[in-house]
Amino acid sequence: MNILGIDFEDWFHPELIQKHITNENHEPKIIQGIHKILELLRQNETKATFFVVGELLEFKPELLDLILENEHEIAFHTMKHTRIDSVNFKEKFNEEIKKFNELTNGKSKGFRAPSFSLNDSSSWIIDSLEKNGYIYDSSVVPAKTSLYGIPNAEIKPYRITTQFLEKDSIDGKILEFPLLVTKFLGKKIPAGGGFYLRTLPSRIIENAIKSYEKKEIPGVFYIHSWELTPEFMPKINLPKKDHFITFHNINKAYSKMENLLEKFKFTSFSKFIQENKEKLY
Repeated sequence: MNILGIDFEDWFHPELIQKHITNENHEPKIIQGIHKILELLRQNETKATFFVVGELLEFKPELLDLILENEHEIAFHTMKHTRIDSVNFKEKFNEEIKKFNELTNGKSKGFRAPSFSLNDSSSWIIDSLEKNGYIYDSSVVPAKTSLYGIPNAEIKPYRITTQFLEKDSIDGKILEFPLLVTKFLGKKIPAGGGFYLRTLPSRIIENAIKSYEKKEIPGVFYIHSWELTPEFMPKINLPKKDHFITFHNINKAYSKMENLLEKFKFTSFSKFIQENKEKLY
């Protein structure tokens, strides 16, 4: 069984867009696509974890009910999609996680760092998650990219600590679920969704999932809400590289995700943990 996380963000949240817009008052648009996303999952009998940016729940509180009523899981993706290695974010995080706890009635037990920004300078967050009653994190990509990555990290779920980000620690209380990776032209690269879903040939991703299944490792996959609902995504003028990363093949993301859901079985993090407690602990 594989695991699916929906990074539920709006058009102004992606890092490569954030740095090019100055006005802080933005009208959410992507939230209009929630029903389309839920229907995709329903048609494929798939349960998923929604890593929600908290301010969207403030704007539209009924998102929580829609997610939970359809038997999906709610999880935390910071309040404003802030990189956790940003200056002074450590001081703000405790306040943010408490606010999200209020918004979700304590339902959230999982976290994902925006832009997979967990690294040595932001490892403090593992202790914070533990103190706030969280069970798991999914912020590690075991491959190096220009924006993120911990290339020497485990590829299977492991117990993570602030001191040990890469390997299983007997003292770890937080379960880490690293994202799917694969080898391509001799190099280890991400294969767990987002830009790589839109860019890599489907057979590369399918073979990566099959390889994990043979090893009895869950393929942890993600997709952004705005990739599944490009009709609500404004076309922002960005520098060429940032534009390519953000928008390349965005109109193919829905069909490629749909194809994977038809071929492979995915579930939420909480359901996977529940069904595999003996293996994980």
